[in-house]
Amino acid sequence: MTSAFAESQTLTFSQILSRPELKTTQPDHKIAYGKDALQYAELWLPPAPAKGPLPVVVLIHGGCWLADLPGPELVAFLSDDLRKNGVAVWSLTYRRVGHNGGGYPGTFDDVANGVLHLTTIAEEYDLDLSRAVVTGHSAGGHLALWAAAQNRIPAGSALKRDQAVKFKAVIGIAAIPDLAYFARAGAHACGDKTVDQLVDTAARTPVGGADNAPFLDTSPSEMLPLGVKQILMHGVFDGIVPPAIGWRYQTRAKEMGDNVELIALENSGHFELIAPWTPPGRAVVAKILEQLK
Repeated sequence: MTSAFAESQTLTFSQILSRPELKTTQPDHKIAYGKDALQYAELWLPPAPAKGPLPVVVLIHGGCWLADLPGPELVAFLSDDLRKNGVAVWSLTYRRVGHNGGGYPGTFDDVANGVLHLTTIAEEYDLDLSRAVVTGHSAGGHLALWAAAQNRIPAGSALKRDQAVKFKAVIGIAAIPDLAYFARAGAHACGDKTVDQLVDTAARTPVGGADNAPFLDTSPSEMLPLGVKQILMHGVFDGIVPPAIGWRYQTRAKEMGDNVELIALENSGHFELIAPWTPPGRAVVAKILEQLK
């Protein structure tokens, strides 16, 4: 086994955040979409002489939906690489479990409102929302799939609203598309109670009712068919969100008529996918750009 092969399976988020280049890898603007300090997004714009209207990538960071894990800084290198390829990046952050107002419905409201705010700034920054894709890593991949499926939220849900942006595609980077399944199969990664806290199962499970009630408006697997092109990218050595989670979702989604492509990247764990200096990271960037053509 070569050292490069070994490293491809062991990259951690701490190693990404400790890269000295991070200090100078910064967005062009930080724009609030709400009043809370965490209700903002970073806008990354291509360097001059790029001309608009610019295609847009909505990027949602992961971190197990938890307040004590990193935020948009974890995907700064991905944002920077995408803007160098001529696209605008709207890197969205949001209140998470452990933040005041995080969980249900706050986390989901923040993502929806953050996407909606793009329609407010599109003219000022010459953004082409007809050429927009949404992507996210890990827990952010779950939220990206959810954001692309606003029209599938059941009537009567506190989260129900019109689709603010109709995305050309959604790219789930080590995404978690099935919350109920992940709560059982992936709890070791994010904590046994994290998903329950995110969707508020204690308050939202009717007595004598269906156990899946809290997931009907929060979990993409319960909102199928999403009616949008979906691409799932997984590292074959990912021990946090194993590729089997994506394959399981893909099978169900395709049975219900959705267009879902799954790409398993060799020699990759969980964090290589957001590290564009690695082959898996470069593959992710290329796939995102491909959807904007």
